[in-house]
This record gives sequence, structure tokens and C-alpha cells, in this order.
Amino acid sequence: MQSRPMIIAGGVSFIVGAIAFVLIFSYLAANFNYPAVLDGRAAEVLPRLRTGGTTMRVVWAIYAFIPLLLLPGAVGSYCACESSRARMTLALIAASVAAFAMCIGLLRWPSIHWVLAESYSHAGAETRAALDGVFTGLNLYLGNYLGEFLGEIALASFFLLTGCSMLAEPHFPKWSGWSGIAFALLFLIGALRNVTTAVQFVADTNNILLPLWMVLLGIALIRYTKQLPSDGV
Repeated sequence: MQSRPMIIAGGVSFIVGAIAFVLIFSYLAANFNYPAVLDGRAAEVLPRLRTGGTTMRVVWAIYAFIPLLLLPGAVGSYCACESSRARMTLALIAASVAAFAMCIGLLRWPSIHWVLAESYSHAGAETRAALDGVFTGLNLYLGNYLGEFLGEIALASFFLLTGCSMLAEPHFPKWSGWSGIAFALLFLIGALRNVTTAVQFVADTNNILLPLWMVLLGIALIRYTKQLPSDGV
């Protein structure tokens, strides 16, 4: 049984998430040297974070919750791909892992890192050295391993499974399924940037391709509902 409202909501979630990603990413790139700042040390990054004030903190908080839009998007994709229930169940799990891993990874900025920045501003030399270690450790664990590696591998898996499932659905054009598979493979390669710098160019390219593919996927889901039988619900 089709679920038009959920499919449409999923498509809209992908589009809104893509637009929000572009806007927030652009703001942080212009005002926080993002994503290059992720490789900076506490002495450079924490004072800059604190200087951004409440606006910077709010922007990071919004950015952290954007990945949660993957959840309604994944549910909409599941509802649309009726012929691949087992595969799409795995896709739902992958999207859930991706959403929460990325969310938790990004939330370190308006929460733990913000507290570190406040402490760093009036700390002595020895305390700053300790804070630098905490800052680096959190970036490695919550950023590199959880948010980037696990989150992006899981997200690529969702796109790959969804792309394969779309190929089995007569209401989706074949190009949409193949495009999803191609992007998923690129995203998998880009997720390895913390393992080898050889794929950094692919990772940088994916920052452009990710919102583009999310918009295309969202449009594909919305257009899909227009081709359903009139008695679909």
C-alpha cells in the first residue's frame, strides 16, 4: 500500500536538508574557515569559536540537527520502494545510524567545545595544554571516527541501497537509481579521507554533490507520487 504523505514528506525533507546544509556550510566557510578549521589546534580554533558569540553557537546547533532530516527522508524512500522491502529495511537502519552519528559528532561544537572555549579564554599555560589534549581527543573521537567516518559510511550505504532499490521500481527513471549508486560509491571513497589524503579531492567534491543529490532524490520522491494509481493512499 502506498503512502503518499510520507513519500512527499520524505522528498521535502531531503530538499530542505540540502538547502539548509548549503546555507550553514557557506556561513561557516566564510566566518569560521570551515571545513579547514577541523584540523586546527585549540589555540587557534577555540578563541575563534568564542569570538563568534551566540550567533556562531546557534549556527553550529542548527547544523548539528540537520542530519536528523535524513530520518523522514529515509522513511519516505522506504515507502516508495515497495519491491525491495528487505533492502530498504537495511537502508533505514543505515540512515538512522548516519543521522545520529553525524548529529552527535557536530553537537560537540555548540556544547563541549563551547565550554572548552570559555575555559580556554582565562586558563593558564598548563591548563591550556590540558584543554588542547581534550579538544584534540574529542575531534578525533566525535569528529573523525563517529561523525565523519561512521556517519558518512552509513550515509553512503543508505544512498547505495536506495539507488539499487529505485532501479527495481517502474515509477522511478533508471537514471535516478544509477545516479544514486554512482554518488554512493563516491561518498564511500570520500569517507576514507581520514585514512589517506589521496581521496581528499573526492571528499571536497562530495560537499558539492551531496546537496545536489539530496535535492534530486527529493524531487524524484515527490514526482513518484504523481505517477501512483489514483486509489493509492
